[in-house]
Amino acid sequence: MHLKSPRFEPVAQDQWTPEQAELAAPMLKRGKMLNIFRTLLNHPAAMRGFMGWGSYVLSKKNTLPAREREIVVLRTGFLCRSGYEWTQHVPIGQRAGLTDAEIVAIKQGADAPGWSAADAALIRASDELHTRQFIGEATWKALTAHFSPKQCMDVVFTAGQYTQVSMLLNTFGVQLDEGQTLDPQLKG
Repeated sequence: MHLKSPRFEPVAQDQWTPEQAELAAPMLKRGKMLNIFRTLLNHPAAMRGFMGWGSYVLSKKNTLPAREREIVVLRTGFLCRSGYEWTQHVPIGQRAGLTDAEIVAIKQGADAPGWSAADAALIRASDELHTRQFIGEATWKALTAHFSPKQCMDVVFTAGQYTQVSMLLNTFGVQLDEGQTLDPQLKG
């Protein structure tokens, strides 16, 4: 985590405006509202736009299967050193079929033992998007050997969304939710 305290406090439920309550209502129906969303309530108009695109990336409309999407999300979050993002998405990745060994290997990169060629291509694409904001020809060729054109587009959309998410989490100082533990590799 980059910051030990938030730059923007999560908005307490007893202080919500009607607009904030409207934005929060669908999340509250599903259970607890996470700190990322309580923080975004500080800017309701931005949150509304953010939720629209983020909902696409995490939905079944995203043509990447959930497991492959989570490889991109976790690699991007790790590269951005976003402790909050990593902590939230490890269990999502596990539910999507990633093993504990694969989650550890995501931190190590595409050359870690055990990756399929398709998985390694996803990790390399995530790395290149992070460092160059561009997928080079060799990695693009590897991606297109395993994924459809729409899936390749969704790799870029997913990495871009979670780069933005990581940037806001890190910069706004969004703290872990109650009961979560930070991965030691993402401290400071």
